[in-house]
Amino acid sequence: MTEIIQVCELTKTFRVLERQTGWSGAFRSFFHPRHKLVAAVKNVSFGLKPGELVGYLGPNGAGKSTTLKVLTGLLVPTSGQVLVDGQIPWKNRTTYVSKIGAVFGNRSTLWWDLPVMDSLEVLQAMYQVPTHRFKENLKRFNHLLELDEFINTPVRSLSLGQKMRADLCAALLHEPKLVFLDEPTIGLDVVAKQRIREFIRYINREQGTTILLTTHDLSDVEKLCERVMILDHGQLLYDGYLEELTNRFEGERKLNVLFSEEYADIQVEGAQLLQRDGRRAIYAFNWRILSSSELIRRILSEYKVDDLEVRRPDLEQTIRRIYEEELLLK
Repeated sequence: MTEIIQVCELTKTFRVLERQTGWSGAFRSFFHPRHKLVAAVKNVSFGLKPGELVGYLGPNGAGKSTTLKVLTGLLVPTSGQVLVDGQIPWKNRTTYVSKIGAVFGNRSTLWWDLPVMDSLEVLQAMYQVPTHRFKENLKRFNHLLELDEFINTPVRSLSLGQKMRADLCAALLHEPKLVFLDEPTIGLDVVAKQRIREFIRYINREQGTTILLTTHDLSDVEKLCERVMILDHGQLLYDGYLEELTNRFEGERKLNVLFSEEYADIQVEGAQLLQRDGRRAIYAFNWRILSSSELIRRILSEYKVDDLEVRRPDLEQTIRRIYEEELLLK
């Protein structure tokens, strides 16, 4: 299958002023400024197939936003090749942006003082969306995103969650094949996040929309993405299945046990007893050495148990461990 996004050896460097400390340093910087080159993205290569939903992860300053700005045509790379649906994003930008959608969590494409509906009608004219398509899409998105409650409200009066729902509608009214989402759930409450995730899942699975998602909320990734790419200091460290990543790098698992009665000694070979409170106990174990099923078998062979639960580390713990221990560089 032909890839809808093809990125080969993408590099983007910025010329940054070197600031010197003190009055004399400030004086020298003013009259004899010195600059240095900083690489935001270094030789990054990847591809996306039509219909994929891929998480693009990394800490602040890793190069995620720079990559998205190149892919949306806002920046021209220093070197490398980028093709999106057969086009070079920063060339013929008017034609290019009419075929993609983009939502940036901290910016809105809607007009601040206009009601949401007026903004959507302006976008209909800009994207030359036929009236029947516009009405059909608006009806469908209104059902999925519950826009009726604020569609006639000026954008400046919307809550953060309402604004994000309106921005998603605006980005998808023209039915783009490819959508870039940058922090779509930033700052939202649990209910708003769930509604946004359900909408993203719908447009990906039901409409076949290709989505590249950047987020710091790893719950978004766990609930939406099978494949992830991890970026750090401008370099792509991992590109593969999320399950493979967690299996490879997740730390110790925990077993929560509720015993049927209180026992004097509940030590189990191969597991560390972390906590005990009456009949309740928590064990930590290395699942690569001792499987969950074997640990449970050992406990059940010695004790009477009312309940058992195996807890895996959440994705945030695993990703934090990868960065802190630089596991992908080893």
